[in-house]
Amino acid sequence: MGYAKGRAKRRDILDQATALFGEAGYRGTSLREIAARCGISHPGLLHHFPTKESLLLAVLAHRDEVDQERITAGHTSGAAALLRLIDVIALNMTRRGIVELFTVLSAEATAADHPAHDYFVDRYSRIVHELEEAYTEAHAAGDLRPGIDPARAARDLVALMDGLQIQWLLGDPSLDMAAAVEAHLRAQLAEPES
Repeated sequence: MGYAKGRAKRRDILDQATALFGEAGYRGTSLREIAARCGISHPGLLHHFPTKESLLLAVLAHRDEVDQERITAGHTSGAAALLRLIDVIALNMTRRGIVELFTVLSAEATAADHPAHDYFVDRYSRIVHELEEAYTEAHAAGDLRPGIDPARAARDLVALMDGLQIQWLLGDPSLDMAAAVEAHLRAQLAEPES
């Protein structure tokens, strides 16, 4: 019973930290504020996450794990993996706090001394590489229109997704991020043969 309670409390801490980091940024949020939101003491929070940096990295890792499971479910590759991104983006449209957290932290982390700097450098490198692989697989399978360079397409797709998130967060009520990315991908993918 204690183990389950500990896991539930850890999850609550991650959820509250996600919300606060999204609202006030990493630097604008204290561990005491997070502990108060969770209804625990500061030392109680430190029992689960000994430093603010360890909590931040746990929040980011948790988000990536959940999203990666959605993209790779069923071991998709190529065009199918690219199109699976639409599901993640549609999910993100229901979880503003996560999108806000990512956007705020990725901007803050451009500073080399930010605790998540290396995380975001590695994350962007990994994501661009994974998308380039998916585009390359789509090309090899004949699913990519001629003239689409996988490396450039991967970078462009990341830029499109990040840019759409910022516009969406700034309150464009007509913006359907999932539909915009789907239209972009469909324009790059070859039409299935009938």
